[in-house]
Amino acid sequence: MAGPPSWFNLADVSAMNDPMMNLAEQFSAYSHWRSGAADAVTKLRSWLTRNEVGDVQADLRLQYLLERLRDDKLTVAFVAEFSRGKSELINAIFFANYRDRILPSSAGRTTMCPTELQWSRDAKPELRLLPIRTRAMQAPVSELKRFADEWRVFPLASLEASDLQGALARVGDTERVSQDEAARLGFKIDPKGETGLKPAADGTVEIPSWRHAVMQFPHPLLEQGLVVLDTPGLNAIGAEPELTLSLLPNAHAVLFILAADTGVTQSDLAVWRDYVHAGQVSRKGRLVVLNKIDGLWDGLRDDEQIGEELDRQVRTVADTLEISPAVVFPVSAQKGLVARVNDDVALLERSRLPELERALTEDLLPTKQDIVRDNTLGETGDVARQTRVLLEARLSSLREQLQELTDLRGKNQSVIEYMMRKIRTEKDEFEQGLQKYYAVRSVFSDLTNSLFAHIGMDALRDETRRTREAMLDSSFSKGLREAMEGFFAHLRANLRRSTDEIGEITRMLEAMYKRFAVEHGLKLSSPVSFSTLRYEKELERLETAFNRQINTTLTLVTTEKHALTQKFFETIAVQARHTFEVANRDVEQWLRAVMSPLETQVREYQIQLKRRLESVKRIHQATDTLEDRVEELKQGEDAVLALLAELDALEGGIRDALGVVESTPAVAQAKAA
Repeated sequence: MAGPPSWFNLADVSAMNDPMMNLAEQFSAYSHWRSGAADAVTKLRSWLTRNEVGDVQADLRLQYLLERLRDDKLTVAFVAEFSRGKSELINAIFFANYRDRILPSSAGRTTMCPTELQWSRDAKPELRLLPIRTRAMQAPVSELKRFADEWRVFPLASLEASDLQGALARVGDTERVSQDEAARLGFKIDPKGETGLKPAADGTVEIPSWRHAVMQFPHPLLEQGLVVLDTPGLNAIGAEPELTLSLLPNAHAVLFILAADTGVTQSDLAVWRDYVHAGQVSRKGRLVVLNKIDGLWDGLRDDEQIGEELDRQVRTVADTLEISPAVVFPVSAQKGLVARVNDDVALLERSRLPELERALTEDLLPTKQDIVRDNTLGETGDVARQTRVLLEARLSSLREQLQELTDLRGKNQSVIEYMMRKIRTEKDEFEQGLQKYYAVRSVFSDLTNSLFAHIGMDALRDETRRTREAMLDSSFSKGLREAMEGFFAHLRANLRRSTDEIGEITRMLEAMYKRFAVEHGLKLSSPVSFSTLRYEKELERLETAFNRQINTTLTLVTTEKHALTQKFFETIAVQARHTFEVANRDVEQWLRAVMSPLETQVREYQIQLKRRLESVKRIHQATDTLEDRVEELKQGEDAVLALLAELDALEGGIRDALGVVESTPAVAQAKAA
């Protein structure tokens, strides 16, 4: 078993050994670690502003980073067919401190729609329910979350267990509708009830009253950024494609629950293959839970026999799902909950719940921590690097001025006049170089416009409109398929063109960086590269989901054209739009960041040239100002060295907060230069 992550202190390690508090304590430690990182970043941002050594772009980057740290969420999704004990497992892991069940977990169906348990700043304790008939609006849940008037809101009278139970009981509300109405709302109908809803004797079918639920209340774990996603069974999952295209793939951990008394049924296998695993390569944070093992505690078998039976079931489940037995965890959620309520350590251990929690925390939290750490180090490292380059350029200029003025001691006016002419020549040469810089800026602007002509949202809207028109004009399923497949082909082509243009921008800036470094001594490293690979991979994932859920002969033949068009644009196209929105935001940030070092260095060099010329002019006019100016420059040198030392300390503080043991102080290097 892996050791505790680096962000635990001794108290946290002690909590890890307490089976009654394992997950909650570790998640709390992660939250404190994240807060410490945010504090360290805030200090850097304030220091940059206070000392006027940052720029607007650096401030925006740090502000965005702080918002991500502050609003960081950790989503754990629970997926299962009904009657697998999913809600009981959530109660046992997260809400045992209420000494009662919070989620309803009686026999039969209790969760009829996807339910998010969360808390955010400035939220109100309430249950928000989205009516099932909003599916007719051709809008995804993510879009409808922006419009409060589309939701039914039930404020929580209190945070007592009974009030939470009463509110969450509404999630199981159902109603009976005609088969036509159910089909119009996206539900499959199957007379046998195997692949869809089974009609009753009167021809009606039972559907959920709600499409989505969001429960907000200030539970300690939810306050720290945990989001628990409780999902319904196969029929309801399949009717809400956004769940499988976005919510589940983006969850940091997915627990797939089976029941030991049923094993892997056909519907379990369908949920696993179509919605949880979906043909993807092995991912961290995907665990299988074999629940209800207490059914083996029949008093006729000893612990060794029970263990052998569980090992056999684990191997069988792993073989059926084609996964490693190491990610299959036999537990008893019900006994685990009882043990936590009654503080029964022995029963808790027998329930095996702590083993699942340890796997969850050792897999989930360190992986999430690595992502946050890398993002934080990347952003702050870039900002600190640019600031250090600026300060070192300023230090170099001050030392050059200091050397020039020291050399003027005891010199006559003609030497001083020569120095003025030399600086003016440098200034003229630099201004000539600026003409090339401005020309590059113009080309950069043209290339940027060309880049957004392919990756921008206008291009996506044009492609979406073209695809919709082609689908509606099509008379046969072949035309529908070609239109939808063409949508992906055009988006991939646009990303490839964007990659070419990004490469051209990078090469042009590299040449300009080198020119200014060689001709004017500016300290510029190569511009940061940018890759579109992550968006291409996301597009591949969407296309795989499209081929599995929509682009099948059965779906194309049996689904009416307008209904199929609506489904495609409500699900696939919406997710593609989100991918391109993220790509646009990232590209815009990269474009600003990639020009920022050159702009800052050019501005700083202009300022230093002006100061050098003014200094020599004053000395030419009154030689007694020479020593005063030399002293000013020495004080300026000390001030810049002090700023470099402070920058090193701030970077060290960020590394310490993130648990990174590494230090490369630049002050010693600057002093030795």
